[in-house]
Amino acid sequence: MKEYDSVVVGSGSGMEFVEKALSHEETVALIDKGPLGGTCLNLGCIPSKMLIFPADRIMEIKEAKKLGIEAKITHIDFKSIMERMRTSINDNRENMRKGVKDAPLDYYEKEAHFVDDHTLQVGKEKIKGKKIFLVSGARPFIPPIKGLEKTEYLTNESVLGLKKRPESLIIVGGGYIVAEYSHFFDAMGTKVTIVQRNERLLPDEEPEISNMLKKQMEKRMNVHTNMEAFRVKKEEGRYRVKAKNKKTNITREFSSEKIMIATGRKSNAELLKVENTGVEVDERGFIKVNEKWETSKKNIWALGDAVGKSMFKHVANREAAYCSQNVFHNTNLSLDYHTVPHAVFSHPQVASVGLKEKEAKEIYGNDVLVGGAKYSDVAKGEAMMDDCGFVKSIINKDGKILGFHIIGPYAPILIQEVVNVIAKGGNIWDASSGMHIHPSLSEVILSGLQPQERELLKIKFICQEQGRQSRE
Repeated sequence: MKEYDSVVVGSGSGMEFVEKALSHEETVALIDKGPLGGTCLNLGCIPSKMLIFPADRIMEIKEAKKLGIEAKITHIDFKSIMERMRTSINDNRENMRKGVKDAPLDYYEKEAHFVDDHTLQVGKEKIKGKKIFLVSGARPFIPPIKGLEKTEYLTNESVLGLKKRPESLIIVGGGYIVAEYSHFFDAMGTKVTIVQRNERLLPDEEPEISNMLKKQMEKRMNVHTNMEAFRVKKEEGRYRVKAKNKKTNITREFSSEKIMIATGRKSNAELLKVENTGVEVDERGFIKVNEKWETSKKNIWALGDAVGKSMFKHVANREAAYCSQNVFHNTNLSLDYHTVPHAVFSHPQVASVGLKEKEAKEIYGNDVLVGGAKYSDVAKGEAMMDDCGFVKSIINKDGKILGFHIIGPYAPILIQEVVNVIAKGGNIWDASSGMHIHPSLSEVILSGLQPQERELLKIKFICQEQGRQSRE
């Protein structure tokens, strides 16, 4: 049985540990049944955004009429769009494979599971690690809908293999995967129907943002919330989904050429049989870790989608960077998950960082102020003739930004300004200390940072500025 200084499970953000261990001249085993690069490169962020980018261009053309521009889309080459995505992903994957092959490590391209204390069964071999890093990711959660086990369905993984555009598509779910892929397929010309059991789309966003997204999506597709799918079957070449309204108990049936299931994610900890090495999981099956990503078993760490704290690639990268520093350089880094930003590349786009209004009021009570602004409140937004975009800010009475939420064009870009301010302490004075170009859409950030009790904060801001000038 081979023993290594470091065993890394997962070739996505897990490569941070591979590089760090190799730089310390350790013996390293990398385990990943493939494809190399993890979820983001192969099945998630990158391929989906390569598909959504042309969908955005299509919508720009379709919506140009409000600006006095009449344009016509004569052809959408669905096959070419899909092939471009697959070719790019395959090229990146092959480059990574060459890099791993040339590295001084043992790469096990096989499934693995724990059989004993710090011991993994990898194919027909057993290996042991003095340190083990579990960056094993997650996979689609498939709900117990009757008939689904006998039905061929798409997920965010298998959908990437489509070569022909479906004429119609039912998507069961209502999270960010649904918001993004419904936008893509509708833009491609597919008739899309969404069946969501929750009362809102993107239920983890602010209610106002969820409501606006639904309002805009309903202009393009059929959106049914509060509808729980309970039966799926295929008849005469079409999928039929029965769902019941959770409020009225009225049952409806939906029909389409294809069906996609996007009802959440499930940790791969189950496949690893982590219980065999003493690693505990929570009630959802995600690996339990402390603030330094240590599991319940000494010298085993876990992070990323496998722990389910904040399932975004940028979060996993930061977790890996901090955790590797703690392990290899004896630091004591941790991550404040309240400062984690995220974006949804729907149409319109959504971006958020920090607390929502309800969360903030539960923590800070009456010290919470709420501000906001429409895109159309600033000159650039008016020029764009945007009628749905807005921002919402959550601030305490001392001027600290607790949360910021955006829906509208360029939301993932605009949110970065707030993310950077929060990283420096999160005071609204910092957001206004730099000069903003006029007219620019970023001015909506400043407008949105004016809470309800704006006069109180304005006076405080003037006093602080006067005090700063007197000290200088």
